[in-house]
Order: sequence, then structure tokens, then C-alpha cells
Amino acid sequence: MDNCIFCKIINGDIPSAVVFENDEFKAILDRFPSNEGHVLIMPKEHCANIFEMDPEKGGRLFALAVKIASAMKEALGFENMNVLQNNGPVAGQTVNHFHLHLIPRYENDSVNVSWPQMDLTDEQIEEVRKKIASIL
Repeated sequence: MDNCIFCKIINGDIPSAVVFENDEFKAILDRFPSNEGHVLIMPKEHCANIFEMDPEKGGRLFALAVKIASAMKEALGFENMNVLQNNGPVAGQTVNHFHLHLIPRYENDSVNVSWPQMDLTDEQIEEVRKKIASIL
């Protein structure tokens, strides 16, 4: 897509710090990271979000994420990681090209990935479960 910053990065129009690339995916260091070593993995074919992602491609992307996460842990020496992916503006997506964040976590860092918890009844949980399961 002409106006997609990640498509421009993938095509080499914008420089990036590439940690991995094959014919299907590109993984780069985030230019504005949450923490040192923050990596973004994106499919080369434009896909706005998870709702447009081919399930098989998603599986290959996550398999790649496992491989990259292990290499990051060995190279950078951290023990913990957030794996994050946002879909749509309400969920915090700021670039409309699917991308998976691998965020190393270090003791006493300033990264905050949390939310308030709801207290649902068993009946409410069962109602939601039935709605989802009936479609699957």
C-alpha cells in the first residue's frame, strides 16, 4: 500500500534495523521501542490486522516469533517478555499493517502492559463462551 509506513519499510524505501527477513516476513527493531531490543514482526504482504490474516500465515508468523524470542533472550540476557498485538484504534493499533511486538522485560523497567480486571459471574462467562463456541 502506498501510504503504509510498514510497507515502505518492507520495500526498503525507509531504512530499518532488520533482525530477520525471508520471502514472507520481516522482523525489525522498533524505531521507538518500549524497551531495549523491542522487535516488530510483520508480514510482507499488506494485511491491516488479525481479522484479515490468513490462519496458516498467522501460524508461521507465530512460529517465527518463538524462534526470534529465543534468539533475543540469548543475545540480550533478559528473563521475561511481552508478546503484544493490537487490532484497531480502540485496541491501540497505530499502524494499520499487522505487526507483532516482542518486548523484552527487564527488572524495574518502566513498561506497563496491564488492564483492570472485570469480575464476571459464571453465568456471564458461560454466555460469552456459548456465543464464541457456536461460531467456531
